[in-house]
Amino acid sequence: MSLAERSRKVLLSIVLVLVLVVSTACSAAPTADRTSVPTYSETNQYSELSRGNSTRGQDFGQWVVQTAQGVVSDAYVRDDNKLGVVITDSVRPDEVRTLTRSLVEGFRKNFPNRDLKVLVYAPDKKLILTANYDNASQQIEYQ
Repeated sequence: MSLAERSRKVLLSIVLVLVLVVSTACSAAPTADRTSVPTYSETNQYSELSRGNSTRGQDFGQWVVQTAQGVVSDAYVRDDNKLGVVITDSVRPDEVRTLTRSLVEGFRKNFPNRDLKVLVYAPDKKLILTANYDNASQQIEYQ
């Protein structure tokens, strides 16, 4: 394994650990009051809605994209139990499963006590991996 490959794996591992650590911290952070009239433009409102169909989903989807810069280009949460992410070209095929496991762990900490699904899409938006987390057994099944 070349030095570049080792460096890449170490860098990806560090990003994944940061995702897990920060996701735990984010779940305890107070959220802004969203009952007031929004002051953002229609365009921004649409992009926020596309991240999730709930306030928690929007916040988590936005957080995933911001935290995993260079690894995840887009993310969305639906029904507080489905996370979809579009990875970038910088993620190698042998790193997808590790990234998915980290995303499942962060998602589970933010949306506890439920079965979860994480859908990973290639940069061309084709589904490449699905991870199903079973809350009862606390196991992840990959498809």
